[in-house]
Amino acid sequence: MRHQHLVALEGGTLVDTAYHSLRHDIITGERHAGERLRIEKLKTLYGIGPTPLREALQKLAQDGLVVTEGNRGFTVAPLDPAEFEDLNRARIAIEKAALTLSIALGDDAWEARVVAASYLMDKEDATLFRATDGVPDSWERANTEFHTALVSACGSHWLLRVRIGLHDLCERYRRASVYQRLGSRDLGGEHSAIARAALARDVDQVCTLTEAHFALTALALRDATDSARLRAEQ
Repeated sequence: MRHQHLVALEGGTLVDTAYHSLRHDIITGERHAGERLRIEKLKTLYGIGPTPLREALQKLAQDGLVVTEGNRGFTVAPLDPAEFEDLNRARIAIEKAALTLSIALGDDAWEARVVAASYLMDKEDATLFRATDGVPDSWERANTEFHTALVSACGSHWLLRVRIGLHDLCERYRRASVYQRLGSRDLGGEHSAIARAALARDVDQVCTLTEAHFALTALALRDATDSARLRAEQ
């Protein structure tokens, strides 16, 4: 549960604080898909008044993270495999463009960042494989830094800005799907192969491996959703 009284973000408003707090909790699964977001309950959880909360929820609805139900209020958006596949298509296109530029422009400092991020990713992948309670936050942070390091030399502010937005929208799906196929995926091997291809400046290979890497995560979510549907029908 979140702390009941949140300090407003530096230089921000209560709406900003409510927005970022709710957004974080939706993405990480603290507020689960399909959950009714009742203002009275949120007031207690976040220590923020109803007006800033409603404005924050309206902004989250524009982001696609919250669904409005007319007079019935707000609900956390469902996890829709078709939407995730569409997000992945957009993310793959942006990621491949950024990777192509980054590999062409990356210097020694870029290589060092990729090596360091790959080392940490390898440790977190091993930890994730032994996890029994979902995806640890430390794995998410390492995964974010790993993929960010790879594109960090691309030199395009707008590519990176669009990429971050897609990354955040994909994260809630990724958290729900990565853990489902740990027994059938070699995440450590996938990440290591991507890093080796990047450091070898093999653009075609790194793009192919990254696309396959993202596609496996989308497949994991669809498999998990299909399994849940079949159990419900039995």
